[in-house]
Amino acid sequence: MNSIDTPKSATPTPLVLVDNLQRSFNMGPQTVHVLNGITMTIQRGEMVAIIGASGAGKSTLLHILGTLDRPTKGEVLFEGRNMFKVSETALASFRNRRIGFVFQFHHLLPEFTALENVSLPALIEKTPKHTAIESAKSLLSEVGLSHRFDHKPGELSGGEQQRVAVARALIRQPDLVLADEPTGNLDTHTGDELFDLLRKLNETHGTAFIIVTHNEKLSHQTDRLIHLQDGQILEDRSLKNSSGS
Repeated sequence: MNSIDTPKSATPTPLVLVDNLQRSFNMGPQTVHVLNGITMTIQRGEMVAIIGASGAGKSTLLHILGTLDRPTKGEVLFEGRNMFKVSETALASFRNRRIGFVFQFHHLLPEFTALENVSLPALIEKTPKHTAIESAKSLLSEVGLSHRFDHKPGELSGGEQQRVAVARALIRQPDLVLADEPTGNLDTHTGDELFDLLRKLNETHGTAFIIVTHNEKLSHQTDRLIHLQDGQILEDRSLKNSSGS
């Protein structure tokens, strides 16, 4: 099998199913077990917060869900298909088209404008330039940066840079956006504004968001809270009836 694209359907198959996920790293003579049997599902359109102390395995889990790392054991199924039983080329293409990423450090290309940074993933997938540019303009406008199209990252504030990164994550209309401490480098007010934006985009686009955060207040504004401890799920709780309380 060289493709993990699957047709959209009305079946109840989860967007992502994680089964007994384990990840270990060899550190000299020792083996460090970072993930110890994670099992969970992510549904389409869900907004999920992952919390836990440093070293709990949050970022490692996110990297595996984004196919940036491979599990030692266990499976990750995307719409019922195993994400790691394909060629590296197919996996890279899948990642670019179906998954968006937002990191604590935005990783924008400093020599490119906001418009160029956002349109780049679409251009890599050979989207016609006019279409990519128009989509990038629309997304930048949606995140409140219609006046910043031609500004480079160094000319933007930290919050504006993260908004560009969010727009870039959505340019390919992904099914899933993974955000690793997206507000961690921002002041409280700017972080709150960014989180409100993520919630709005989640509702507007129907895109699933998985957000790793240390901010307990913001984590409780999602649909669901997953608490990791020592590489295992300590708690997996729905917040749909208490969100925003």
